[in-house]
Amino acid sequence: MAFDHRSFRQNLARLRDRIGSACEKCGRSPDSIDLMAVTKGFPLEVAATAVGAGLTTLGENRVQEGVAKIGEANFPANWELIGHLQSNKAQLAVKCFQRIQSVDSVKLAKRLNRMAAANRKKLPILLQVNTGEDPGKFGFRTEETEAVLHRLLGQNSLVVQGLMTIAPAPPELDSARQSFETLRRLRDRLEERLAIQLPELSMGMTFDLEPAIAAGSTCLRVGTGLFGPRPK
Repeated sequence: MAFDHRSFRQNLARLRDRIGSACEKCGRSPDSIDLMAVTKGFPLEVAATAVGAGLTTLGENRVQEGVAKIGEANFPANWELIGHLQSNKAQLAVKCFQRIQSVDSVKLAKRLNRMAAANRKKLPILLQVNTGEDPGKFGFRTEETEAVLHRLLGQNSLVVQGLMTIAPAPPELDSARQSFETLRRLRDRLEERLAIQLPELSMGMTFDLEPAIAAGSTCLRVGTGLFGPRPK
């Protein structure tokens, strides 16, 4: 089935209206929020369309799928990995992605640091925190994140820019709101205790972007809300 460009433009307009309204309610500027187009499961044409519409941050969940698209892309974009990363794919991820949002273990972080050093680059990362205590989600426990971050600050080839979370399943606005507010409070506490800056809070998708914005999200990860159902 051919990609429906008209529906995409309509979806994007609706999303921008929602973001604008949510920002107005909490006194924020829409410019403070990056709308990431999650292109997992969609062909490269979809990613190109998103970039052409001004969505220059693209999110992929699987390393090999993302790397294949990056290798074929003839347009500039910031490709970020947002899905669980296995240690044996760390080297490939470091080479190809501009940022990895889903760092969920100290072991993985240290391996990324070694791979980044070998590639002579500073790798921006986010720490994934399971603030909703969902057993089906990856991420650090909220209470362990400070100790983890303290250990990772000595990894010279990593740049910890902030935190990421996914609201617990099933989708429910109150639990999403609690999860997002927990992440913001954790970020504020880490900044104060460790005297560092963690400007990025990646949280919120199509269903729960309003509470994410109210809680301080700087990156919304949206796929089906932009492009419709993924091809089977």
